[in-house]
Amino acid sequence: MAGPLHTQRDRADSFGSVARAYDRHRPRYPAEVIDDIAALAHGGRVLDVGSGTGIAAAQLAERDLPVLSVEPDAAMAAVAAGKGLRVELGTFEDWDPDGRVFDVVLFAQSWHWVRADVAVPKAYSILRPGGSLALLWHATAPESPPQADFDAVYRRYMDLRTHPTAGDDVPLADTLAAAGLTVSETTHPVRIEYTTQAWLDMVFTFSAQIVLDPDAAQSLRADLADLVGPDGVTVVGSTYMAAGTKPR
Repeated sequence: MAGPLHTQRDRADSFGSVARAYDRHRPRYPAEVIDDIAALAHGGRVLDVGSGTGIAAAQLAERDLPVLSVEPDAAMAAVAAGKGLRVELGTFEDWDPDGRVFDVVLFAQSWHWVRADVAVPKAYSILRPGGSLALLWHATAPESPPQADFDAVYRRYMDLRTHPTAGDDVPLADTLAAAGLTVSETTHPVRIEYTTQAWLDMVFTFSAQIVLDPDAAQSLRADLADLVGPDGVTVVGSTYMAAGTKPR
């Protein structure tokens, strides 16, 4: 079995090779989720950690929230900076807050790439009293065709036990509560209809696919296209957020 995702550096460091495709094809967050984060911030400063191409940061900036992004991959950070976002390059573990404090520290689809034993106390230390550490996920899966059919294809190319879905078996609320934070959880339903091409473009921005040998990746894409056929893919589930609030 492979270790935690943050130790799988080939995957963690793979996203820059598909930075523009990532920004083009990854889903945005529902407006209700952005509302929830804005409510936590109370107009104050947000730190978006592992911000990638700035998908969440850009949506928050549209609400006139001051957002600072921290991103370890230079190519991903360049896409975010091209949107006019403020980005500092580095991993959260090594990043220097330089005395700055925030009303929200956000990990949007990025918590699995950091060491929780380092990230939780560091986030706590830079939160204002009453500020929140927010962990955000797309908790979605294909409905048609069903996930089991996709898994049968993926097993031809990868060991699914060593390529878990991001967020599997991660006790997010428990992690926040153990740090002395008051936890709240929110979910908002998601349903997305993808064309076959759009689905394939999106799933090949995930690290398990990016790191495949090019010939294997091409073969996998063809097999997935055969599975999906002309009717596209329906994805259902929710966007989930666990937020831990620091005592005042």
